[in-house]
Amino acid sequence: MSNELKDQISDDVKTTGIPTNYGALGTLVTVFFFWGFIAAGNSVFIPFCKHYFSLDQFQSQLIDFAFYTAYYIGALALFAYGAFGGKDLVGKWGYKKSIVYGLLFSALGAAAMIIAVYANTFAGMLVGLFIVALGFSLQQTAAQPFAISLGDPATGLSRVNLGGGINSFGTTIGPIVVAFALFGTTAAISDEQIAALSLSKVIVLYVCVGALFISAAALFFFSKKVPAGVLIEKTENANKALYTLLIMTGLLVVMFTPVFNSYKVDLSNATVDEQHAMNAYRMKWLMGAFAVVVLGLLAANMSAKKKADGWGAMQYPQLVLGMLAIFVYVGVEVAIGSNLSELLKQKDFGGYQSSEAAPFISMYWGSLMIGRWAGAVNAFKLTTSTKNILKFFVPLLAFGIIIGVNTVAGYEMKSLYFYVVCVLVQIAASYISNDKPARTLLVFSLLAVLAMTIGCMTTGTIAIYAFLSGGLFCSIMWPCIFNLSIAGLGKYTTQGSAFLIMMILGGGIIPPIQGKLADVIGIHHSYWVPVVCFAYLAFFAFIVKQILGKQGINYDVAENTTGH
Repeated sequence: MSNELKDQISDDVKTTGIPTNYGALGTLVTVFFFWGFIAAGNSVFIPFCKHYFSLDQFQSQLIDFAFYTAYYIGALALFAYGAFGGKDLVGKWGYKKSIVYGLLFSALGAAAMIIAVYANTFAGMLVGLFIVALGFSLQQTAAQPFAISLGDPATGLSRVNLGGGINSFGTTIGPIVVAFALFGTTAAISDEQIAALSLSKVIVLYVCVGALFISAAALFFFSKKVPAGVLIEKTENANKALYTLLIMTGLLVVMFTPVFNSYKVDLSNATVDEQHAMNAYRMKWLMGAFAVVVLGLLAANMSAKKKADGWGAMQYPQLVLGMLAIFVYVGVEVAIGSNLSELLKQKDFGGYQSSEAAPFISMYWGSLMIGRWAGAVNAFKLTTSTKNILKFFVPLLAFGIIIGVNTVAGYEMKSLYFYVVCVLVQIAASYISNDKPARTLLVFSLLAVLAMTIGCMTTGTIAIYAFLSGGLFCSIMWPCIFNLSIAGLGKYTTQGSAFLIMMILGGGIIPPIQGKLADVIGIHHSYWVPVVCFAYLAFFAFIVKQILGKQGINYDVAENTTGH
C-alpha cells in the first residue's frame, strides 16, 4: 500500500472543525423518510395485492422484485453515463438538483401507479413501483455523500446514521398508514374481505404519495439553506467493470424474463404435479439470477487480481465482498419483513388476518429505527459518558414510541410488550461492539443467525420475537458494511459507493427466492434463507478485517476515531 494512500486514509478521519449545516441537513433527511415509508409500506401492500389478485406467495414478492431491481438499474445507468461521458452525472447536476429530479421522477411513478390501478393490472402496478424506486435510486446516490459534505468529514457518517434513523421512523409508521389507507380500519378483516375491497383506495394512497414527492421537491428547490453541491470531477476508468456489469445485466434479464412472465400462470386449479413443476421452474431461474450476481462479481475480482487496469474499484477484494454483503443484507432485511404477514397467518403463529399484521410489521421495521437512533447519537457533540447513557435510553425510547404510535392507531400491542427483552439484548450487543465496524458487524450477524435459527426451530411468541429481532440486528449493518467496503479505495471511493448502491438489487432477488421456497416447503421453514444470509455477513465481517490488515488499514481504529 502506498504512503500517499495511507496519508489519504489518515486525512479522511481527521477532524476539520467544519460546522454542520443543520438547516440543510434537516431538509435532506425528509428524503430518507420517504425511502423508509414506501419500502416498509410494501410489506402491507404485498398481502393486499396477494388476496386482491389471487396471487401465490412467490407472485406477491414480485412487488419487491420490481422495487429493488430499479435501484440496480438506476445506479448502473448513472455509472454507465459516467464511464462513457467521463463525468459523474450527479456531480454535474449537483446534489440538490439530483434529489429534486429524483423526487419528481418518483412522483411520475406514483402517477403511473394510479393509471395502472384504473386499468386494474398488477403488472402495471409493478411498473409504477419500478419508476418510483428509480427516482429513489437517484435520490440515494446523491443524498448519502451530500449528508457527509454538510459538515466535518469526521462526523459525516454520523449524519448518514441520523438520516437512517429518520428513514426508520418512516418504516415504522409506513405499515400503519398504508394499512389504514388500504383496509380503511385498524380492526381485523378477513382475506375474503380484502379481495372484495376497491382499488380506489390505492388511488387515494398514491395521489397523496405523489403530492408528497412534489412538495418535497419544491421544499428542496426553493430552500436557500441547501447548497447546490456541484462537483465536476473526471470519472475514474473502469471499462472492464462496466462491461462485466452490462453482461451480468443481460444475463439477469434472461433469468428474470421467464420468472416474471410466470406470475400470469394461475395455479389455483392445478394438480400437485403441475404445481411442483412450476415451483421447480421458477426456483431454477431465480437461483440462476442469484448465481449470476455471485459468480459474476467473484470472477471479476479474480480477473482484477491478475491485471488491475480497467477494473477500477473492483480491483479491491473488500469492495467486491462488500458488494455481495450489501446484496445479501438488503435481501434478507426485505425478505424477513415481506414474508412476515404470511407467517403470522399460520395457526402456530397466532392465525392473524393480513389486516392484523400491520403492528408486527411496524415493530419489525421499527426495530431498525431502534438501533439507528442509538447510532445517531454520535452525530451530536456530546461527552463520552452522555453518549453511553443515551445509547441505553434512546433505544428504549424508540421502542416506547413504536408501541405508542401503534396504540394510538388502535392496535392491540400487549403481545409485543415483552419484546423489550430483545431490545435489551441489542443494547448489550452495542456496548460489546464498542462502535468498531468489523466487530459490530460480526457480533450482530452472529446474533441474527442465532435469532433466525431459534425462530425456525420454535413457534408462537418466541419464534415471532426471534424473527422480529432480525430488524434489531440489521439496524446498524448498512453503515458497517459500507464503511468497511470502501476503506482504502482512495480515488475510487465514489465509484465504489456507486457499485454498492447497485447491490440493493438483493432486495429484488432474495425475497422472491424465499417466497418461492415458502410455496415448496412452507413459510415457516423458508426462514432458513435468512439464516444463510446472516451467516455470510458474519463471514464478511471476519474476513474483511484480515483483508484490510494486509493493506495496512486498521479500520476499527479509524472508524472509532470518527465516532462510529
